[in-house]
Amino acid sequence: MFWRGVWGYLPANIVQGVVGFLTLVAFTRLLSPDDFGRYAVAYAVFSLTHVAVFTWIEAAMARFWAAESEGPSLADHFAGLYQATFALTLIFLPVMGLAIWLWPMDTAFRVAVAVGVAGVPVRCLARLVQERYRASGEVAKSAWMDIFTAVGGLGFGVVFAILGAGAASPLIGLALAPLVLLPFVLPAELRFARGGRADPKRLLSYARYGYPIAVSLALTLVLGSTDRILLAVFMDEAATGAYHAAYSLANRTLDVLFIWLGAAGGPALVMALERHGHAGLKEAAREQASTFLLIGIPAAVGLALVARPMAEFMIGEDLRGAAAAITPWIAVAALMSGLSSYYFGQAFTLGKRTSLLFVTMAIPAASNVVLNLILIPPHGVMGAAWATAASLAIGLTSVILIGRRVVALPIPVDSLIRIGVASGAMALVVTRLPRTGGFLELMTDAGVGALVYGAVVVTLNAAGIRDVLGERLRRLKARGAPA
Repeated sequence: MFWRGVWGYLPANIVQGVVGFLTLVAFTRLLSPDDFGRYAVAYAVFSLTHVAVFTWIEAAMARFWAAESEGPSLADHFAGLYQATFALTLIFLPVMGLAIWLWPMDTAFRVAVAVGVAGVPVRCLARLVQERYRASGEVAKSAWMDIFTAVGGLGFGVVFAILGAGAASPLIGLALAPLVLLPFVLPAELRFARGGRADPKRLLSYARYGYPIAVSLALTLVLGSTDRILLAVFMDEAATGAYHAAYSLANRTLDVLFIWLGAAGGPALVMALERHGHAGLKEAAREQASTFLLIGIPAAVGLALVARPMAEFMIGEDLRGAAAAITPWIAVAALMSGLSSYYFGQAFTLGKRTSLLFVTMAIPAASNVVLNLILIPPHGVMGAAWATAASLAIGLTSVILIGRRVVALPIPVDSLIRIGVASGAMALVVTRLPRTGGFLELMTDAGVGALVYGAVVVTLNAAGIRDVLGERLRRLKARGAPA
């Protein structure tokens, strides 16, 4: 199930990566530095409110579908989750509307926040559909939704930016894309709820499982937004925009990779545990960990190596200097965040001990606030980058140590060593290449680095890559063979 999901989600995540890059290219040029900074803070509000109110419902859909799908209570499962979503929406929108009206802020920022908040329930409904697709192994449908919302969100956002909507433009796109999609996918999902009823006890058990996940994700967002908020307080909106541009460049690249692997990996681990017990889980987890390291480590190293030419090519002139300087630190931080969230953090969902997620995320979140308060005043955006990297290192350590007490997910040391050797060889070669600047240097460094890394990992058979590729080739040949 894992590799079927990996290959199935690959096109969608290629699109996600391209859209992420184009988002930076477009909005760092179409928006002023101040508007880009307002958008960064409004996006943080949008993400935090979504996680705080609705994410527990999405988590329950993802975790309990496998168990409920073979029982008589599937309709109750769907009815409870969708009724809870609609009820929370009726409370959420008026409360947030009042808060935005009372909160003292300039008009451009107020509009951006209001647009983001209005899109939160729409995003939740789309995510519920997508989580059900992922849990049931309907990879093509889930991938198609990813592609549509990514491309549509960018397209709508660019149009509104050209029309002069300012900081609200990207958030308008994020709301409109899933809204256009819902009429085509939601009715079929609601049919699963026919004849079902919302059982308060079932919803309470879902909330006990899912809300700690929501709190931990909220703390993750605190890790990703505290620095921007404090930069706005201690410096200005332009500095916040520069930091957000660099953070998005590095973090989005790694995040797309981990979301891709996690979309396939999470459901596969749940299915392995439910169907084959802890022995099957360990085998599946070791394979996943090796794959995460095989892709994640060279991606982080590669981003650090090409930070300057990538910033020159992708980010507007006013923001690129700071972005190039802090990208290597954010790349390292994003690698640690991805490993925590999409692999080691799975121990708590698999063991149904999600309350411990709060502990493991509270530690780096608190560290992040303290370190930002210490480092931003004297060092500005670089201090924020150092604080993020240090706090996520603390977070990864806490997730590994506490998670092993719940479900001991394996660490493939042999694969880690071989991947480290291959990444070191890549770095050694790339740092010797001539500096031509801009797009030419970016493509040269990326191409040569990928070739060197690929050659070394295949030679060393890191993470069993030769075995995986061989099996894939055999299957392709078998499909093409005459009956």
